[in-house]
Amino acid sequence: MTKPIKLIAIGNSVGVVIPKTALARLRLELGDTLSLGEIPGGLELRVHDPDFEAQMNVARDVMKNRRQALRELAK
Repeated sequence: MTKPIKLIAIGNSVGVVIPKTALARLRLELGDTLSLGEIPGGLELRVHDPDFEAQMNVARDVMKNRRQALRELAK
């Protein structure tokens, strides 16, 4: 089920209002950090995990610099 999310002015920026039920389901509290990512057909908002992000940066670097080796391994 999708729910509308309201955009609000915060100083010179724009913020979103996340319903309490969604915050509880995600175990989020005021001050927590979220990550915004692009996925096919839209955007994805998820709880920010710095360890996972660091691992993904290493993986992206390997995929970029070792493209040919990865192609050979995929055969």
